[in-house]
Parts: sequence; structure tokens; C-alpha cells
Amino acid sequence: MSKKNNDPNPIIKFILMYIILALALFIPAGTIFWLQGGIYIIMMIVFSTSFIIYLKKKDPELLKARAKTKTTESWDKKIGIIAGVFFLAMYILPGFDAVRFQWSSISLLINIIGFVGMILALILFFLVNRENTYLSRVVEIQEERGHKVITTGPYKIVRHPMYLAIIVLFPCHCLALGSFYSLIPCTGLIITIIFRIYYEDKKLHEELKGYKEYAKKTRFKLIPGIW
Repeated sequence: MSKKNNDPNPIIKFILMYIILALALFIPAGTIFWLQGGIYIIMMIVFSTSFIIYLKKKDPELLKARAKTKTTESWDKKIGIIAGVFFLAMYILPGFDAVRFQWSSISLLINIIGFVGMILALILFFLVNRENTYLSRVVEIQEERGHKVITTGPYKIVRHPMYLAIIVLFPCHCLALGSFYSLIPCTGLIITIIFRIYYEDKKLHEELKGYKEYAKKTRFKLIPGIW
């Protein structure tokens, strides 16, 4: 009980996160006059604000779960640290690459494709959260909430649609911001996510009632027909 009361307000966590991400984008760029960077930050703030308002009204328990960052799994901690390094690099590089030094030369059309891909990924992200009230940023079985297998919506197609949304979102993020070089840490981040899916799926097989049966019906973890 006391642990819940001591958790920071999830809304404050989201606000702080976007302040840090904005600084990570614009300080390397050396200017605030960066069209793609401005559109990106505005788009993400609008989506995140709408998402938080929706969860606060419809599913406050999921909002708390999404703000949680402490994990009990040692492998999840290690993967989280590695992913965090790649994630930060993916945010810092575009400012240097696309604005300050202009290493990459990406057309406006590619920028637009990147933003469209981001919008599609965010739509999938929302649909997955709407369907699964047990989603958390850490790998855990939420026994206190009566954690059960979700088999509806995107979960009819693949077992980990949230990760699919993220894996689409990150490369599109790089293209929208006009940076080919940021695809390097993005690739590393995707690889860490694939490792996390493997270990998480194994844990769910072992500890979540009904997951084995669900996995037999929904065969693919991430991409239909492939894996």
C-alpha cells in the first residue's frame, strides 16, 4: 500500500520525459529553428497528452502501470540499460546529423513518409493500450489486478503488438527527423527489443495462466507469418 502512495505522479513523469527528449533533440542541433524537430515534439506532446487524458478517464490503473520503471527481473534490468543507451543516442544524433553538421541528405518526401509511419505506429500503440489493461513498461505478472491473457483486437494477430508498434515507430522517428545515422542506434534498440520479447514470452509461458493455450492459437510473436 505505501509503495503505491510513494510512486511519483505518472503525469509528472511524462512531462519530465518530454522535457528531456526535447533538450536531447534541440541542444545538439544548436538551434530551435528546426522544422522537423518542432513538428515531431508537437506531435508527440499532442499524442501523449491525449493518451494520458484518455487513460486517466478510462483506465487509471493502466496509466500507473505505464509510468512504472522498476523491474524485478535481472535480465529485464540489463536489457533496459542497453536499450536506454541506444534510445538516448537515437535522440541525440538527429540534431547533429540533420541540422548542425548535415551528414545525411534526406528529401522532404522521406520526412513525410517518416511522419506518416509514426502516426500509424501511434494508432496501433493506442489500440493495443485500449485492448490490454495489463500493459506495463516492465515485465511483470500483475497478480494483484487479476492478470489474464488478452486475445482480442491486435492480440488476435500477434502476441506482442505493442512491440510491433514501437519497432515501426523508431525507424520512422529517424526518417521524420532527417537522420540516416540515427538508424544505427535504432537498429541496436530493435535488437534489444527482440531479446526482450524472447525472454518476456518465455516468462508468460511459465507464469501466466492460459498463455500456453493462447500461444498455440496465435503462433507469431511479432510479425505475422515470420516470427
